[in-house]
Amino acid sequence: MKKKAFRAALPYTLPICVGFLLIGASYGLLMRSKGFSVWYPMAMSALIYAGSMEFVTVNLLLSAFRPLYAFLLTLMVNARHLFYGISMLQKYEGLGWHDSLQDAAGSGCT
Repeated sequence: MKKKAFRAALPYTLPICVGFLLIGASYGLLMRSKGFSVWYPMAMSALIYAGSMEFVTVNLLLSAFRPLYAFLLTLMVNARHLFYGISMLQKYEGLGWHDSLQDAAGSGCT
C-alpha cells in the first residue's frame, strides 16, 4: 500500500523537490559569495523556519547590529502569512482547537 501511494505522489512532489533544491543551492551560493563557510547556511536552514528570511539574514549578518531593525524586517517579511491565513478562514471554518474550546465552555467544562 505504501509503495502504491509513493508512486502516485511522486509525479506531484518531484517538481517541488527540484524547486527546493534549486532554491537551496542558490542560497548556499549566495552565502559562499558573501564569505560565509558551508556550515552557516546549513545551520540557518535548520534554525530559521522562513526561507525568505534566510536570504534577508545574509545582509543582516553583514551589516551593523540593529535588533529593532531586524525584528521589524522579520515582521514585515513574514506578515504575508497573515493574508494566507485570512484567505483560508472560510475553507477551514468549523475545524481546529477554537471550536473545541467553545464546545467545552458551552458544556460547562473549563
